[in-house]
Amino acid sequence: MNNGILIIAHAPLASALRECVLHVYPESAAGVLALDVRPNDPPEITRAAAIAMLTQLGAPNTLVLTDVFGATPCNVAQKIVDGVHSKLVAGVNLPMLLRTVNYRHEPIDALVARALAGGAQCIMQVAVTAPQNQNRKPHDKNQHDHHQ
Repeated sequence: MNNGILIIAHAPLASALRECVLHVYPESAAGVLALDVRPNDPPEITRAAAIAMLTQLGAPNTLVLTDVFGATPCNVAQKIVDGVHSKLVAGVNLPMLLRTVNYRHEPIDALVARALAGGAQCIMQVAVTAPQNQNRKPHDKNQHDHHQ
């Protein structure tokens, strides 16, 4: 059985991340849930909703991903994970989430390692270069490449 994945983040980030994942992995809908934390939601209500979602996942293990360490979503998540059957990683981004969904069949500790690697390895500065494989016409005096 696959691990469950629960995203707890400031609204509307959790739902948006889940929608992006379902675009790539539509078959994972039941195993990836999202909890958007709105600005005025009391932590007790958020905690109850998170516990209900953990139960709804029904997975033997669950990886909980939050957006910002020290913020309400992460603080709530810290109170619901047990460190054995559920693990918590803060700083979720889309590459991290895609990697975890792809490897959700692995043991929970390996999944945590995949999440950390996926999040970190996909953050990079991208060099801006001239478009590849585009030959200039000899009469083209404009040497600037403009793309929409």
